[in-house]
Amino acid sequence: MAGSSLPGARAAAVPDGRSSTLAGILIGIGVMAAVDQIIFHQLLAWHHFYDRSTPTVGLLSDGLLHSAEVLALVGGLFWFADLRRRAASATSYVWGGLLLGAGGFQLFDGLVDHKVLRLHQIRYGVHLVPYDVVWNVAAALLLVAGALLLWRARSRPPADRPR
Repeated sequence: MAGSSLPGARAAAVPDGRSSTLAGILIGIGVMAAVDQIIFHQLLAWHHFYDRSTPTVGLLSDGLLHSAEVLALVGGLFWFADLRRRAASATSYVWGGLLLGAGGFQLFDGLVDHKVLRLHQIRYGVHLVPYDVVWNVAAALLLVAGALLLWRARSRPPADRPR
């Protein structure tokens, strides 16, 4: 029959740059939240997500952050798996999105959570400027690297460019 497809047959898919980027962003947010949670909240015990209350509330806030991080990772990985299954993932876009998500999370944390809302600081009992500079410069470098990857992917000749 014309126009029908066999069950399980895969049509040649065009890579989806937009969905690949968004899946990468979601994964990047989850990865950077996990790095922050595991290293700074648990291993180094420098702070909790919310430090303006009791230690119990601090642990609760860490648990909520961890839950959100796992949801972002699972959602992003399922989205990525679906793109791969449909042969619609665009690797450069996924990596660019991952770096944008990681850098965006870190910069939001460093500027909004640390400075504007003052939910917590990177560390207590130390001069914060070096910590803030390293935290936010690292975030900016991740954002620039992600933007460069996406720019390079988008500037390929039209025949090679995913939609």
